[in-house]
Amino acid sequence: MKAVIDRFEGEFAVLIVGEDEQHVNVLKKLLPKLSKEGSWLQVEIQNGEVVSAVMDEEETANAKQRIADKLALLRRGDHLKK
Repeated sequence: MKAVIDRFEGEFAVLIVGEDEQHVNVLKKLLPKLSKEGSWLQVEIQNGEVVSAVMDEEETANAKQRIADKLALLRRGDHLKK
């Protein structure tokens, strides 16, 4: 299942999981070492708890590119032209 790291709160990370965007808290120490806000993960959840998390480099790169593309559109002002 796909999840994105929304934010860190103390020793926990708040993940947004799946299409229904369920919020799940997980100890930071259970995440891959280079995890940061905005990182995408492939997670396995059992009984409401994350039991494994692997970095999804491809999805993270895709998300960064989508954001960069949108930012470029905003900077050009295309959304203001009608």
